[in-house]
Amino acid sequence: MPVWVRPSMLAQIVGVVAVALVAGFGLRFALTGSDQHGAPVPRPAVSPAVSPVADGPSALAGRTVVLDPGHNGGNSRASAAINRPVPAGGFDKECDTVGAQTDGGYPEHAFTFDLAQRAAAILRSRGARVVLTRPDDGGVGPCIDERAKIGNSAGAAAVVSIHADGGPAEGRGFHVIAPALSPDRANAAILAPSSRLAGTLRSAFGRATGQPLADYLGKEGMTIRSDLGGLNLSRVPKVFLECGNMRNRTDAAEIVDPAWRARAASGLADGVTAFLLEADSPSAAPTR
Repeated sequence: MPVWVRPSMLAQIVGVVAVALVAGFGLRFALTGSDQHGAPVPRPAVSPAVSPVADGPSALAGRTVVLDPGHNGGNSRASAAINRPVPAGGFDKECDTVGAQTDGGYPEHAFTFDLAQRAAAILRSRGARVVLTRPDDGGVGPCIDERAKIGNSAGAAAVVSIHADGGPAEGRGFHVIAPALSPDRANAAILAPSSRLAGTLRSAFGRATGQPLADYLGKEGMTIRSDLGGLNLSRVPKVFLECGNMRNRTDAAEIVDPAWRARAASGLADGVTAFLLEADSPSAAPTR
């Protein structure tokens, strides 16, 4: 004989079935990374699990940040000066280089200085003292050892060396370079905090710009290097941010866009801010 089901009971049954279907799909996705048809589902390039950045004129009060815009506008006219060897942390390396440029002729040195000024304004609005390693875009250098010395002498809580890559034309994306142990083993104390700075910067920059992680070098947008004098000679937390590939048409179109550079500056400032606030939190303090 037919069974009569009350409407309320029917609604409960439908709800249980729906929950079971959703849970089953979620488990399939978690285990296989694919949709219901078995097709791969893209995962986000940058984890969204980043704490909100505190804003306001006192958020970073008492903290010093050094921004190091790579290269300089006069380097191309001073080959003897920028080619001379200087200490680089257990070996010698050339003082500086000319830098990359887009196919349209927009130079890396102009990009890095513009981005440094934009990010500095945001960080200062949050109360930070910001020092730039060069005051304009028409000089020569400074050399890599002098750039590191500026951060060390300032007692910086964080240093970001700003660059844009000159990679293969088919390669896209940004990456962050964190220090490895230098050949002279003198930068050991900054390796852990620099790694944390690299992580917060990678997340914040990717979120602000929509820029994908580099697909032509490194791993998940990160490289670890011991051949960069600026990292080897630093005694304060420091990373390099390679904001994109100037030789790639898509990346270059973003790099030359002032609106994109404004978002990039926000991402850079947010990454530094998150690192500094994380360092101040009780959970970041060493346990005894």
